[in-house]
Amino acid sequence: MTSIYDAIKADHETHRTLLNAIAETSGDSTDRQRSWQEFYTDVKSHAAAEEETFYSKLMHETWGQDAARHSVSEHKELDDLMEELNEADMSSSGWLVKFKKLKHDYEHHMDEEEADVFKRAKEVIGAEHNDTFGKNFQKRKQEELGLIDQKRQDSMED
Repeated sequence: MTSIYDAIKADHETHRTLLNAIAETSGDSTDRQRSWQEFYTDVKSHAAAEEETFYSKLMHETWGQDAARHSVSEHKELDDLMEELNEADMSSSGWLVKFKKLKHDYEHHMDEEEADVFKRAKEVIGAEHNDTFGKNFQKRKQEELGLIDQKRQDSMED
């Protein structure tokens, strides 16, 4: 089985790879479109699953609440940027400027999560539960993949 930390780190590595791949593309190319779509769907499902299966547990401890709230707040900021990018013209210079901000902010978020949040989480989630949390995260992520379009429609109606 995969621990919660290994599952999240594996996703982060995929996301770092995709961010770098997107950064190496130009214009409204097929490579950029394909890499962006893969990044977009994977990060959306990753963040939702992470909040529901990982951060919700940290919220149970007062000293874990600030770290969890901070990360969830960053998720919202990153999600807003991703939605702006998803709607923008990939061939515009504005798209690239916004993407570079997203890349910088998301890399910071992943580094902070792996260095700081994991440390706190290990005090809340006992080692004996790491694999169960990992399994729950992966299961929820798969479910979230099927909800991306519906959630996007719901947010547009708000």
